[in-house]
Amino acid sequence: MTYLNRTNALGLVVVGASLMTPGCREDREQAQMPTTTATGGGTTGGLDDDDDGDDDSTLSERLDIGSGDSGNLPVGCGGDVDCELIDILFVIDNSATMGEEQLNLAANFPLLIERLSNLDGDDGTIKADVNIMVTTSDFGHPLCTDFNKPGYVPSQGSPVFSGCNQRISSFTSPHPFNPTEIPEACTQGCPADVVPGGDPFLHFGPMSSNVPMGDVAAALACVGPQGIEGCGYEAPLETMLQALRPEACWNDPSRPECEDDPAWGWVGRGFIRPGSTLAIAIITDEADCSVQAPTGFSWFTDSDNDEYWSLDPEAKAKLPSSAVCWNAGVDCVDDDDDGVYESCTPRDNEVLHPTSRYKDFLKYIQEELHNEVVMLGILGVPQVTEREEVPPYAPIKGGVDDVVYRDWNDGEYDGTAQGGDILPAEWAKGVTAEHKQWEFGVGPGCTGKTTIMVENDEGEMEEKEIFTGQAVPPVRIRDVCESLDIVDDVTGQVRKRCCIESICGADFSPAIDCLTGIIQESISPVG
Repeated sequence: MTYLNRTNALGLVVVGASLMTPGCREDREQAQMPTTTATGGGTTGGLDDDDDGDDDSTLSERLDIGSGDSGNLPVGCGGDVDCELIDILFVIDNSATMGEEQLNLAANFPLLIERLSNLDGDDGTIKADVNIMVTTSDFGHPLCTDFNKPGYVPSQGSPVFSGCNQRISSFTSPHPFNPTEIPEACTQGCPADVVPGGDPFLHFGPMSSNVPMGDVAAALACVGPQGIEGCGYEAPLETMLQALRPEACWNDPSRPECEDDPAWGWVGRGFIRPGSTLAIAIITDEADCSVQAPTGFSWFTDSDNDEYWSLDPEAKAKLPSSAVCWNAGVDCVDDDDDGVYESCTPRDNEVLHPTSRYKDFLKYIQEELHNEVVMLGILGVPQVTEREEVPPYAPIKGGVDDVVYRDWNDGEYDGTAQGGDILPAEWAKGVTAEHKQWEFGVGPGCTGKTTIMVENDEGEMEEKEIFTGQAVPPVRIRDVCESLDIVDDVTGQVRKRCCIESICGADFSPAIDCLTGIIQESISPVG
């Protein structure tokens, strides 16, 4: 959300194509966390993408993921229990337009826990040993700093594990003129906080749980909602990488540096476990804006670097907005100049990290830690109309295959091909397509609405149509997500490891089914 003189929307999602991953259970059971080499470079360096063969650095050095010796992290469930390790990371957009989406997601957390507890294996129900960690899409941005609430610190990939009632003020956006409030995104699913104990993530399995009374669904409904006070320049890909760094103290607390860390010295066991099935869920309604800090920020703040700025129709001048993320991060082709693009692909430049940074990192996780990696993106794509009937329940009609990359159309949205894109409330305020184009750089990938029952002035129940979201189409997250899909070299058949669902839908339960379906298929392939 860009707070200049108005707000804008957000973005989401993820997983990938044509990597051959270590899929055999035997290969993963004995995996250990590798020792990486320190760089001392922090977390802002980019990848060396040259293919000249002269780069002798390790991937961890080029990703600036630091060092650590994690070879002694526990593997397996303990005792005589034979089970599958499953580690799930949620990256949740916490900018100002994400209240209804978080409410929708929280409503489906009980379904997620139920599905994970009843995964089907070749010889019966899989005994799942599960870690669930939550972080936000906020990596920080200089155009958001002045609008941060007192004491607010971007997560930058670190786990969030407190109850949302404790963070209830975060469900009010920091917009200086028109703050949005949606406390029910927390309280509807979490009337009283239930939180994990002893770890910065939730854990449950056949032997134990770190949640009071073992009510993991209640705890996830409390920990999961992230509020709407975060930066509108969302960086879900970078926060994903930082959350999964092997040497992060929440992943490898045995490192001496972590034992002395005042923030994380209390952590006793790591979130990501070698040999696990690692599932990543990215939920956002805007384009990924993972900036190559610190120099990349100048393309947002320095008027001499206004190449990716668009014309603000009200100010009659080029000004930065979330459109910079799209303009700098995506390259689109419009040969006939009709405002509908024949193709849109990730762009490499000095502004945003290239998507190869994240694809290479996930490949590193697969090959060095022997984790199976799958991804769910709940993003700005049309709603799915048909899915596979067996795991992984992947979309086969609608969804990402129906995305149209185009400019905004003027006029009030009425759901018809002839109508415009502007939501009724904004249209009534005089918002135009030209303004939205300045704000986001591209037209919506989806607009959603549904019907609910409300009480009228006479005390009678009647139907009311409400909008469930409007979101920018994904390009960068889609590229990373689809890179995880496995393509058979002989038959060309694709084994899905990426699932993309619509953030504009009124019900996220099919997305949960797809996530758990991909997890199940990766553990016990169907067919």
